[in-house]
Amino acid sequence: MSEVTTFTIDTAVAPAHRDEILDYIDKYYLLPKHDNFGFIKREYKENGLNLYFTGFKLEEGWRVEIEMESGSPIVVTMKWDEVTPEKFVKSIKEDLILAVQFYHENVRQSTLYFAWVEGEDIIPEQPPTSRKKLSDRLFGSNLLFIYILFFGVNILLLLLLGLRFAIIAIIALQLIIVVFSDRIYLRGNNWRITESNPYVHILEYQLPVQEFQEFKEKFGKEIVTQMKKEIYDKTLAVGQEPTCELGEGIFENYGFKCSPETRLVKKIDVYNIVKTAAEKFDLPIPKIVISNTLVPNAAATGPSPSRGLVLITTGLLVGLEDDEILSVLGHEMGHLKGRDPIVLFSIISGEFILRFTIFFPIVILNPILYIIVVMALIFFVAKFFETRADLVSAINIGQPKVLAESLRKIGFSRLQMERTASSNILQWLAWDPHPPLYFRIERLDKMKTPVKVKHPLIQSAKDVFIGFKHSFRR
Repeated sequence: MSEVTTFTIDTAVAPAHRDEILDYIDKYYLLPKHDNFGFIKREYKENGLNLYFTGFKLEEGWRVEIEMESGSPIVVTMKWDEVTPEKFVKSIKEDLILAVQFYHENVRQSTLYFAWVEGEDIIPEQPPTSRKKLSDRLFGSNLLFIYILFFGVNILLLLLLGLRFAIIAIIALQLIIVVFSDRIYLRGNNWRITESNPYVHILEYQLPVQEFQEFKEKFGKEIVTQMKKEIYDKTLAVGQEPTCELGEGIFENYGFKCSPETRLVKKIDVYNIVKTAAEKFDLPIPKIVISNTLVPNAAATGPSPSRGLVLITTGLLVGLEDDEILSVLGHEMGHLKGRDPIVLFSIISGEFILRFTIFFPIVILNPILYIIVVMALIFFVAKFFETRADLVSAINIGQPKVLAESLRKIGFSRLQMERTASSNILQWLAWDPHPPLYFRIERLDKMKTPVKVKHPLIQSAKDVFIGFKHSFRR
């Protein structure tokens, strides 16, 4: 008896590139693994390219027949017999999903992005700066990087004020940052989304990869920035939406030809997606800011749910569909609902007080070892809250598998690294509030809707300990 499954893989590429995805999989995934894949066949049909191949492990007698149909989305059909274990089938499925994401990353290297919010200043997309990365870590939902940032400040204040007053001053300063984190973030980001101005517009020119690479080698990255600015000046800056016609002269000046087949347009109603997420958590609608960077990310901060703020990058809007954005925002609403910024601030402050009182004799013996151990413990505890945020998104939004798919898209390169690692123990002990990505995805994939859990934080803490324990077996 044979089993059959069909699933889809979203494709964030323009029509001109859709067949290229299957070419990429054939060339960079199937052919290098000729010991595990064979009987490769390509066939052009009315809707585009179809790719047929077989995955196998000859020594085990395992065999999976796969058909991939290009399009938006890609449709994948897998057929296997009862001898072939589901784990082997799942591994191929994960590889195909990751291969598509790596192709997307390849296309992004030759894509010109334009994002704008009606009525707001035109701000070209910028790569994340060191200052921007620090800001995101400092005021994001975990706030643990305050701990690192203030380590040097701690020493300075101790020398200037003495132990008692330094402790009071440091905790007060950290509390001020937490309490006013929403207002600080509003000042530091690009666009504000409101009910009267709810949309983010995104336009992508996905140029031929080889031509774009040759262009960069010939002119350098500075000319790419200049090219984008010229298109902005002739279109968005004067209230016109960028089109091939309006940008044609600029493209020709640099040796490109714009085609509607290489263009993607998205209009995302960000306000109503955030509103939907907030309503499902019975929360007031938080302030919404958009950061125009292609790093896919979202964060939530604020001293209380009534003064919450959600940050969304244009990279997240480019890479995800509306239902995926909603599930990611469900994760962020989980942080606001649980008052995680204040809770984690309390943990950090409590440790700080203990460090210079009860634990001080231990600190004196080996301060470096103490900091390493305590930081690892604090970040490990923070994983409880990140895992709970996944769980409450699954409970309230009701789409755990959609959130899992979002995490695959956002963190595909990290996921690939984790899947090929001989051990993930260090990932669990890293100074990162997030558990390993493979753990989060597997956990979400196993959830059956509706998800019902009486105590999400307790359950999440248990799941983290179980996941950490299993990492010793990988």
